[in-house]
This record gives sequence, C-alpha cells and structure tokens, in this order.
Amino acid sequence: MERKTSLKAKLILRLPLGLIVFAAILFLPAGTLKFWQGWAYMACFFIPLLFSFAYLYKHDPQLLERRMQVKEKVREQKPFQLLAPLIFFSSFLLTGLDHRFGWSRTSLRPVPLWLTLLSQALVVSGILLILWVMKVNSFASRTIQVEAGQTVISSGPYRFVRHPMYFGGLVLYLPTPLALGSFIALPAFALFIPLLVFRLLNEEKVLRRELPGYPEYCLRTRFRLLPFVW
Repeated sequence: MERKTSLKAKLILRLPLGLIVFAAILFLPAGTLKFWQGWAYMACFFIPLLFSFAYLYKHDPQLLERRMQVKEKVREQKPFQLLAPLIFFSSFLLTGLDHRFGWSRTSLRPVPLWLTLLSQALVVSGILLILWVMKVNSFASRTIQVEAGQTVISSGPYRFVRHPMYFGGLVLYLPTPLALGSFIALPAFALFIPLLVFRLLNEEKVLRRELPGYPEYCLRTRFRLLPFVW
C-alpha cells in the first residue's frame, strides 16, 4: 500500500509538470496561444496518456513504475540518453518557430487541413499501439533490462514485429510535424529514425544474451520494426 501511495505521489507531481513543460515547448516558440494545431496535438497526446496511467495504476502499477524509470543500465545506451532529448526538444521548437514565422507557408505551402487531421489521427493511433504493447507486456520497461521472471511475449502486436512499441513510436512521432502544421520540421523529426534503430539493435543484443527463448522468438518473428520490410 505504501509503495502504491508513493507511485501516486509521483504521478501527481509528474503529470502536471509534464503538461506544463510540453505546453511551453509548443507555445513559447510559437509566440502565441492561437495555435490550434498545438492544442489539438496536446489533446491527442495527453488524454489517452491520462486514461492509460489511470488504468495501469489500478491494474499494473509495477509496469507504471518501470515506465517511470529513466536511468539506463546498459552502457551503450548513454548516447541515446543524450541525443534523444536534444532531438525531441529541438524538433518541437522548430514547429513552434515555423508557426510564428511562417516558413512552411511562405517557402513551401501551408499544410492542408486534411493532412493535419490525418496526422493527428496517426498520433493517436501510435499512442494506442504503445498502450496495446503495455497491456500485453508487463515488462515493457522504459529502459533496456531483463528482469527476474521475465518471459518472451509473442502475442498481440508481438506477432507481427519484435519491437512493436518502437513501431508505435514511429507512428506517433513521424507525423507530428504535419500534425502541428509544419513541413520545415520534417527532417528534424526524421532524425529520430537512426536513433531508434541504434537503440533497437542494441536492445536485441541484450535480449538475445539474457532473455531465455528470445533467439527462438526471433526465428519465428522475422521483422524487427516494420512488417514485411525490416
């Protein structure tokens, strides 16, 4: 009970703080609150997140604790920990600046409304896919590790690719600049791809070495990230 109370306190602290920081990243560079794409994106992102946290707090608090751990135990992941926040903040900063100065509108063309709405829908789809992964795999930690009692999961989205959470991350992250009305920011968000591939390959080495049955699972499930591609 005390452990769950501590987890609740962390959630109460982190969720509002995360919301404030994320809003600042979006709206301060934009220089205005009249940025409907930013408001829509925050709703698409945080509403499913709040429901998922509530569900996990009730049904799987241990997974929620794992998702709140940020310190990597694998030495090779240190570059990822340094570069990922840098790419994350700079790419969102670019979308806000694009909204303020109109680079996409003047240098290229405005992002069509239908494409913005489609991208917002993809963002939600990516989040829902990640939530599906967490529902199926209680060991879906935020850091790379193999815990005592952990087993290979081959059901749900793991039937199609070996790293469905990373696939969900791509579905969520890559359409984000279009969801925020920016063509200019697309290359910045694309930097996420090689970073994710590096992390995925390193994680597979750890899982092959430390998780019993994982090499056999790799033989059954051929594709790492993209179904029928890779």
